[in-house]
Amino acid sequence: MKRRSFLKGTVASGMLGVAATAGLLTPKMVLAAWPKAAFEAKDLNQGIELVMGSSDVTESSDVKIKAPDIAENGAVVPITVSTTLPGVDVMAVYIAKNPVPLACSYDLGPTTKGFVSCRVKMGKTSDLIAVVRSGGKLYSAKKAVKVTIGGCGG
Repeated sequence: MKRRSFLKGTVASGMLGVAATAGLLTPKMVLAAWPKAAFEAKDLNQGIELVMGSSDVTESSDVKIKAPDIAENGAVVPITVSTTLPGVDVMAVYIAKNPVPLACSYDLGPTTKGFVSCRVKMGKTSDLIAVVRSGGKLYSAKKAVKVTIGGCGG
């Protein structure tokens, strides 16, 4: 049985080597697409516009943010964003006082529920802003989070 496992591993790694040498596995093909300009934007409205296509946002009670009121460590702040809005295709989280406001953005498929859970890094006490695009319109929710130990080099 050990010889069979060894042979399978050898064949698999050999095939991977051939694919890499042939150029079939290049980093750009393997990595996910990401909005580079949006992650470099220093202004909140500019970051929203680069991800969502517009910065005309309406606050909505249909967008919910679950996050701690006080984050003991700003380097790992757990958050959950959910919505009951139909046809959500993009969800993004912004942190107003971070050096780069965009924390994360997600492109969702047509049958995906509007639910995202992740951890973000906060440099100091700030507002978390979740923006959701549904039916071509932008909706948002906001929650203040107090950070006791900074996470962005603080």
